[in-house]
Amino acid sequence: MPPSSKSSSSGGKRASRAAGSWPPRFLTPVPAADVRRGDGPDVADFIETLCVVTKDTFAGPSGSPLLLRPWQHKLLGHVFARRADGRRRHRVALIGEPRKNGKSGLGAGVALDGLFEGSGAEVYSCAADKEQARIVFGDARRMVENSPDLSEAIKVYKDALEVPSTGSVYRCLSAEAFTKEGLSPTRVVFDELHAQPKPDLWNVMALAAGARLDPLLFAITTSGVKTDSTGKDSICYQLFQYGQKIAAGEEVDPSFFMAWWGAPDEADHRLAATWAMANPAFGDLIDPEDFEAAVKRTPEAEFRTKRLNQWVNTAEAWLPAGAWDACRGEQGLVEDGAEVCLGFDGSFNGDSTALVAVSCAEVPHVDVVESWEKPSDAGHDWTVPILEVEAAIRAACRRWNVREIVCDPYRWGRTYQVLEDEGLPVVEFPQSPARMIPATTRFYEAVMNRSLTHSGDPRLARHLSNCVVKTDSRGSRLSKDAKNSPRKIDLAVAAVMAHERACQEPEPEPTPQFWSWADL
Repeated sequence: MPPSSKSSSSGGKRASRAAGSWPPRFLTPVPAADVRRGDGPDVADFIETLCVVTKDTFAGPSGSPLLLRPWQHKLLGHVFARRADGRRRHRVALIGEPRKNGKSGLGAGVALDGLFEGSGAEVYSCAADKEQARIVFGDARRMVENSPDLSEAIKVYKDALEVPSTGSVYRCLSAEAFTKEGLSPTRVVFDELHAQPKPDLWNVMALAAGARLDPLLFAITTSGVKTDSTGKDSICYQLFQYGQKIAAGEEVDPSFFMAWWGAPDEADHRLAATWAMANPAFGDLIDPEDFEAAVKRTPEAEFRTKRLNQWVNTAEAWLPAGAWDACRGEQGLVEDGAEVCLGFDGSFNGDSTALVAVSCAEVPHVDVVESWEKPSDAGHDWTVPILEVEAAIRAACRRWNVREIVCDPYRWGRTYQVLEDEGLPVVEFPQSPARMIPATTRFYEAVMNRSLTHSGDPRLARHLSNCVVKTDSRGSRLSKDAKNSPRKIDLAVAAVMAHERACQEPEPEPTPQFWSWADL
């Protein structure tokens, strides 16, 4: 059992707290009933009663009670929610915050609370290197040393904290010393997950926790570059994109939770309003004057990742930050019966397949008809449902007045032949430089001039944000940043193709030729 949370060592709470910021920019759904029956209030009470500030900061002097803000109470309520059957709802929680929002103190409190979660608990702090791994662990050790109740219950070692009465232990690990097999963690706090050089440590800890009844991998991090040392998407960016899908309703996974604070890409990084938007503790745990000084001497990319919690590409992004969002129109989907061009970009198994509609109007409107991506839990034998794709194309042709179905014939020749035989207006658009370079340029100019609109589909926005510029002697065209990158861009490609044809004048109908036998 944990030390009593009613101890006199808790100190009095401050009369007022900052209003904070809730909800964050991205939040996966959690039923209110699960929050109410969860352990969030107990975890918060443990932290506020027994944990202290470990360094003199803008939040308070060292040794003063660690008082959580309203947004942190809500966060813990969501993270530690429980289902109706009593089991913990989440096995993984990804928390994204810019620096200086109290991540280390919260992580240390969550780790210490895990020490008292039954007998034989195993708690670990994990990070990319030994120095980083010791930050949260060091905060937790100082909290124990500054609390009579915790120091009575916990034995302190150089690299471990132990509760002798229950056999529970807390250690720190790093990706540098990769000998983690044989562990059975109940709670893992990953500090700055974005810095993991490879996904190995995360994968091992996730697998090792599988034997526990209610384990929790609690990752608390800022953003960073999207790739790791292998050149592939980092484990943090993969989880971030997965959380985006759940928040948008594209995926359903109650075991995964994400709360991500940050500024929109289009926000001006030099404005105080942007700083406050991205940082839930701005003006409370964070000194605004620090931002005023930092923005003048910090490179923009670093300021955006560390202070605004925005992801950056290692390669040059195709569309400038915020340009696509600025084109969002008030209307929803393209109106039924409108004249459109359909853009189709298909794959067979490893990638995704996309169907986009672009209205043939003075100001074209772009929207997603359907998208087929390999589900995260699908095996290697997953393939695109070809008959379902063909049915969606036919349904779109019944819904709108389709001028053209614009498609690259690669790998989908059978489907195009079937649709053509049915009288549908299939137009081949091979994705060669000669076609894609001018189409890419036209789409880019339309976005920058706001001479197109869209309805804000998050799937299309995600695919567009994954596009980078590939430039050679023939010009620039959109591409992935690596040949085998898992980031999908198919909706973006389909939109570019359909927009290119929608902006062209339709081919005139052939003039009927009349003749008689005398003409022969």
